[in-house]
Amino acid sequence: MTTVGVRRSRRLGRGGTRRLVSLAAALTAGALTLTACGGDSGSGGTSKSLTFWISTVPGQDAGWKKMVAQYKKETGVNLKLVNIPYDGYTTKLHNAAQANSLPDVAAVPALDPIWSSKLLDLSSIANKKSNNINQNFLAKDSSGKVLSIPSDVTASGLFINKSLFEKAGVSFPTEPSKTWTWTDFIAAANKVREKTGAKYSLTFDQSPSRLRAMVYEMGGKYVHADDSGKFSVDAATKKAVNTFVGWNDDKTMPKSVWTSGADPSAMFQSGDVVAYWSGVWQVASFADSIKKFEWASVPTPAQPVQASDVNSGGMVVGFNNNGDASKAATKFLSWLYEPAHYKALCEASGFLPVESGLNPTYPFKSDAAQAAFKLYNEEIPLYAPISGYFNSAQTNWVLKGKSITEDPTKTELGKAINGQQSADKALQNIVDGYNQQVGG
Repeated sequence: MTTVGVRRSRRLGRGGTRRLVSLAAALTAGALTLTACGGDSGSGGTSKSLTFWISTVPGQDAGWKKMVAQYKKETGVNLKLVNIPYDGYTTKLHNAAQANSLPDVAAVPALDPIWSSKLLDLSSIANKKSNNINQNFLAKDSSGKVLSIPSDVTASGLFINKSLFEKAGVSFPTEPSKTWTWTDFIAAANKVREKTGAKYSLTFDQSPSRLRAMVYEMGGKYVHADDSGKFSVDAATKKAVNTFVGWNDDKTMPKSVWTSGADPSAMFQSGDVVAYWSGVWQVASFADSIKKFEWASVPTPAQPVQASDVNSGGMVVGFNNNGDASKAATKFLSWLYEPAHYKALCEASGFLPVESGLNPTYPFKSDAAQAAFKLYNEEIPLYAPISGYFNSAQTNWVLKGKSITEDPTKTELGKAINGQQSADKALQNIVDGYNQQVGG
């Protein structure tokens, strides 16, 4: 089986589970009861009854339960919501396709060639101007058919120890339109470290996604394919990656994160690190877990590009099972992405919206968390199109039956940071790995 998934938004990864637990306590669950995974969950609904598969944990499902209950109240159409464990979800979808028993609607973590031809075209929803859906993050095929629309988006971002900045008397930007460069940020963080006696200036997730975001902001494309599908790196990428490797000097950044898997989030939460390059999925966790200092999300650096690496938190799809069910599924999804309804979904589930201009009201009690989500919502419309490149590329690969089974970025750059090879050699090995797995 070949599948390519969007990044699982880390809300189910390190820090993500804590985020969901905190959200579960803050959110009010809807009235609809989830059907157990083992129950009857076949496809081929009718105009009045559809099956809707999701995969999430308590708290994150609140928005879905709220919206299907509201839709039934307004239209009389019942959506049977089936929550499937994440670890077996792609297999269950694959098997359902083989058995001709796909759901009518789903929020999926991955596209699979075995059922991609069964997907409904969501272009009419994605291209509706009043929805203001960010076109950079849609999954499309070569003909322009919209295969999926994100349920939400996730983005890399920068957190600072606000208490340390204030103690050192060092200023920082608060508005995306007045952000700093990476050079300015590192200089500021180093100054804070030196004045306060902090151990490190920055911790940085051991993640290809976080590295891509930094490279994009420095004007590079990271590992990028040309029209023939051959991967390479440009000069700006080489410069950015060499800069990154140089930061890993056990002063500006600890070598242990990228060489031996030390936990950068734990380091930051200890209070002994000036800043942390991670992403939006940390916000709810930090709202509950950081008590010993004040923290803040700050605008992502632009040198000179305002960008991030933005991914789908989930991919919403409809399946073409039969005429009545397909029409009903399209009507539901059209209703779901109307701004008022989609805003309610985002608020109840703590989603960062793919639609612009919504300004959701989230249930967080933490002022820092509220400010962080406000900042992300202000930044995303400003990001350059390169921010969605990798998210779209994964869709193209899966439609060709290919996938990256193991991204060589972490291993190869770890060797460079350890002094075992140059940064340029690491990049060449990464390019070779991409060409071998998904090139052509």
